[in-house]
Amino acid sequence: MSEIKEKIIIENRTSRTTAEIMPFVSHVLQAGKISDNGKQYCYITTWPGTQVFVAKNKSSFRFVVTED
Repeated sequence: MSEIKEKIIIENRTSRTTAEIMPFVSHVLQAGKISDNGKQYCYITTWPGTQVFVAKNKSSFRFVVTED
């Protein structure tokens, strides 16, 4: 049986540490693939002062975390 693996790339464009932004990325991952008929994670998820953008690449997903 073949196991499906998924590659993610996390790009931190904030002044915070990776550990500080991981809860935001984790939240999007836990919500699951809810965009594009279940093929993509939410394109943009926002909190006060923080945004997570997700782009689908050929063989991965790129999570870009930004702040205001």
